[in-house]
Amino acid sequence: MVMMIQEYNNILVPVDGSYGAELAFQKSVAVAKRNDAHLHIVHVIDTRAFQEISSFDTSIVTDISDKAKSNLDKYTQEAKDAGVKNVDYSIEYGSPKTIIAKDLTKELNIDLIMIGATGLNAVERLLIGSVTEYVTRNATCDVLVVRTNLKNQLIDSKKIKNKNH
Repeated sequence: MVMMIQEYNNILVPVDGSYGAELAFQKSVAVAKRNDAHLHIVHVIDTRAFQEISSFDTSIVTDISDKAKSNLDKYTQEAKDAGVKNVDYSIEYGSPKTIIAKDLTKELNIDLIMIGATGLNAVERLLIGSVTEYVTRNATCDVLVVRTNLKNQLIDSKKIKNKNH
């Protein structure tokens, strides 16, 4: 029996502080290491959320960006400590759906997106569908939706305190 093993070279993992994103990050590190692949971690700040605020204060975006950078620095170090040689990150601004599914995929020649089954924004999911759902339908590369931990166990995120890097 001949086994064909798919190799991935450029893996994208979006993180937003949610438990689902944490699981996706953990698995993306393992896959990147196994494939000797480049791992790109991204946090997308949804600027549309700020358009509704009439007295918009730019310090809000600065605070969110600073927190994202701090988290991404930790994720990057964690990936390096785990043995991923080629890891970087970016903070993007705009619509998470299109940035993840289309823009970064094309720009970074991504061949695998590893994304958590659910993110933080329940309201957007109810109103216009989840980012994960959009990415699985519209990405031009393979998408792995992560629902389980490294031991492939499904864990109720409500019972676990958000690690929130």
